[in-house]
Amino acid sequence: MELQNNKSQTEKRQALREQILTLQPANFERLTLEIFRYQAAYNPVYNQYIKNLNIIPEHITHLTQIPFLPVQFFKNHIIQSGDLPAPSAIFQSSGTTGQQTSQHHLFDGTLYKDVSARIFRDNFGDLKQFHILALLPSYLERNNSSLVYMMQHFIEESGSDLSGFYLKNVDELLQTLTCLANNPDGKKVLMLGVTFALLDLAESDHDLSFLAKIKELTVMDTGGMKGRRQELLREEVHDTLTGRLGVDKIHSEYGMTEMLSQGYSHGAGLLMPGFSMRILLRDINDPFAIYDHNINSSKTGGINIIDLANLDSCSFIETQDLGRFGEKEGSFYVMGRFDNSDIRGCNLMVM
Repeated sequence: MELQNNKSQTEKRQALREQILTLQPANFERLTLEIFRYQAAYNPVYNQYIKNLNIIPEHITHLTQIPFLPVQFFKNHIIQSGDLPAPSAIFQSSGTTGQQTSQHHLFDGTLYKDVSARIFRDNFGDLKQFHILALLPSYLERNNSSLVYMMQHFIEESGSDLSGFYLKNVDELLQTLTCLANNPDGKKVLMLGVTFALLDLAESDHDLSFLAKIKELTVMDTGGMKGRRQELLREEVHDTLTGRLGVDKIHSEYGMTEMLSQGYSHGAGLLMPGFSMRILLRDINDPFAIYDHNINSSKTGGINIIDLANLDSCSFIETQDLGRFGEKEGSFYVMGRFDNSDIRGCNLMVM
């Protein structure tokens, strides 16, 4: 009987996995409800959480009725849906000294890579069109970062000998950028970095005027001062970066250890979730009052994330971020953090 149940779970998981990879917008809500029922049945932590709320999964018929697991559960529990082999990686949030960090067990690296590559492609084009320069010193100093895992895949997919990571070797980074400025080959250049590292580069004594020669340079901020610099408003950071790096806007990436999908901003802090994501907001005073995008866009609430790529953990996360919806359907802004929450290292700056 147990063998039969395991087979049934495996078959259900495989069917859901295939639907995630081929997902179209019209099928998002239907697939979300299917994954909710799957995780309600096969995720012990989520199952117990639902029971404690006296919720019957079969009675859930709309996205706003789904219970969202508080993100803090990733600090104290292994969040796993189904009987799975050993994880291929265990991602850990950065945190600060003495702070308990979150862990996210990755059981399907291929799913993570395929979803994140499709989200990037939907926003910026094929990875093979890019040279990718990743300025991520604080992440490279540890070996359990989900961002480094994703960027390693992007660098490999770019197929460029000039793509790579940069720890503290700014001179090598500038040498590569100079080469790309003086020898254009038709490819775009993506320079992605943690906030403090981009600021350090922008405020250095190096002459960066040559960057204006790179016609298709995308500078992307992943957020995070990591305790290295004073926290600044996003506008302050991006004004400094645009003024010194020869670009007219700064792109941003929204992600965290506890999720496998990403959102991207093409400027001004307006974020669009990836195809496998949906952002809902919850009332600040009532975490079970959840609303979708068809409300007043000026209303601020706690960000709840539906992340279908989290098939093997939990796709329904109640974050400690504050946000509001943008005017464009599905878009959102990150406004800051709840006062009593931990400072998360991998986060956009306060708006």
